[in-house]
Amino acid sequence: MRLDFIFNGIPSCVFIQRDTPTVAGIMGALELPAAPPRVLAICDTNTKTFAEAAGFGGGRMIAENSALCVLEPGETAKNWASVETVLRAAHNAGLGRDGLFVGIGGGVITDIAAFAASIYMRGTHLALISTTLLGMADAAVGGKTGIDLFGIKNFAGTFYPARAIWMPLSTVSTLPPAQWKSGMAEIIKAAILSDDEKDFWNSKTAFPMRADDTLLPQLEKMLVAAVRLKGRIVESDPLETGAERALLNLGHTFGHALEACVGLSKLTHGEAVAWGIARACELGVMLGITPAERARAIIALLDSFGYNTAAGHPALPRAENNQVSFMKALSADKKNKDGKMRFVIPSQKGAVLVSLMPEQHPLVCRSAFGAWE
Repeated sequence: MRLDFIFNGIPSCVFIQRDTPTVAGIMGALELPAAPPRVLAICDTNTKTFAEAAGFGGGRMIAENSALCVLEPGETAKNWASVETVLRAAHNAGLGRDGLFVGIGGGVITDIAAFAASIYMRGTHLALISTTLLGMADAAVGGKTGIDLFGIKNFAGTFYPARAIWMPLSTVSTLPPAQWKSGMAEIIKAAILSDDEKDFWNSKTAFPMRADDTLLPQLEKMLVAAVRLKGRIVESDPLETGAERALLNLGHTFGHALEACVGLSKLTHGEAVAWGIARACELGVMLGITPAERARAIIALLDSFGYNTAAGHPALPRAENNQVSFMKALSADKKNKDGKMRFVIPSQKGAVLVSLMPEQHPLVCRSAFGAWE
């Protein structure tokens, strides 16, 4: 399956297929000049095998024209030091502005690789191979890059769409349950935002509850729907100057604040987003925006996957100093404008972006922590 988009005037194509692409396939899809450019593949220790399967490293390397940069895995590696490692590797390999960065991994690696590509000699060619469900459903598509800074998730970043993105479904079946569960939160988010949730599944029983080769057809259906939805939204608002692209942050305002308060590597991103979606539903009911029946249905679906959806996350003890820290983290959200907190709230259908006045902030605190005794 191939899906084509244009993000801020830049063509970007997505290939959803079973297997990891080869170096030849990557070059062919990018339609680069006849003389192959120098290539830097960026992966982590967990995805090095996928990089080697693509033809980077080992005996199938493109000889002197390619190099492999292997980073440490996990959110703690999403920092300036990793970006500097990538830039140094590209420089040492002799890449010019006509070079190619290929990020191979989950959302952390694709964010780092894309950010580094966007600033290397003011921008070089970029392709991504997303190997996790969360990366496929969200991180790899749309051109947002970033690293964590000052304890804030994705504080520094750029808009830099990849020319081509591959989503090899065979890599998903290798994911541990926690990473599968993390990715499903982004699928659920996309379904909530969609005009028709039937694009994702026909009934709850058809919803995949585990990573398994037998579920790849259903997984492909959901990914196609999620990528089409995100692509359509990003095409209409590529630099998030309006309200539409901000809708993709459903669950992320609460979720990012949770991650910042408990530590960026303590929870998976999907776990935080799922909790954030539930908190947005609760806030929406309080504001009269989210119908109570829809809020209950969304939270029940999240509960069926074992996400924590209760007010007052167990990783965030209900103490006054935690309340203050959490509200401070919310105030640092990138969507905030004119001193107002802004939240994506599920509505009757889809979601809306809502700005809250300071006098409404106690409702935010209540939705996050519950009623205080």
